[in-house]
Amino acid sequence: MKINANLIRPGNILEHNGRQFSVLKIQIIQPGKGGAFIAVEMRDIRTGTKTNERWRTADTVEKCSVEEKDCTFLFGDDQSLTFMEQETFEQFSVPTDILGESAAFLQDGMAVTVDFVEGSPVSVSLPEKVVMQVVEADPVVKGQTASSSYKPAKLENGLKILVPPFLAAGEKIWVATADCSYVERFKG
Repeated sequence: MKINANLIRPGNILEHNGRQFSVLKIQIIQPGKGGAFIAVEMRDIRTGTKTNERWRTADTVEKCSVEEKDCTFLFGDDQSLTFMEQETFEQFSVPTDILGESAAFLQDGMAVTVDFVEGSPVSVSLPEKVVMQVVEADPVVKGQTASSSYKPAKLENGLKILVPPFLAAGEKIWVATADCSYVERFKG
């Protein structure tokens, strides 16, 4: 279906030059002279190569129809991740780099949403936030205020994030999967 370029959003699947691309980032640029245009960073679904494209806001682009399926994460390694459809119990694998850094948040049995274009999986959406355990955290510095200062901490999956100074190693926290940031202390 054709849409105006100013309606492109991250996560959309576009068909351009006979290939399908997943939109990663968009930026609307309004130069001092002339009309505004959209700068789009996108990844080729088949090859994984990134490219940048520019369209005027009035241009039309072809948006692919995407089928969303609820799936369960089974297991993974450095190259691929294996999922199972919850309705048909069919298993399929996707390359690990489709998820990028957020692949570290996958846990066995986690419910995810997988987008399919023409029967092929093209993207995986994780829950907005997950519970992770802090395994390393710097000690609290006396006199440090809790309002604006954050300290580095290492999570059980190996990622390093910034957390408030009152958190210690061994505590569980909610972490946003979109930007790997601290949300709040886990109460449970």
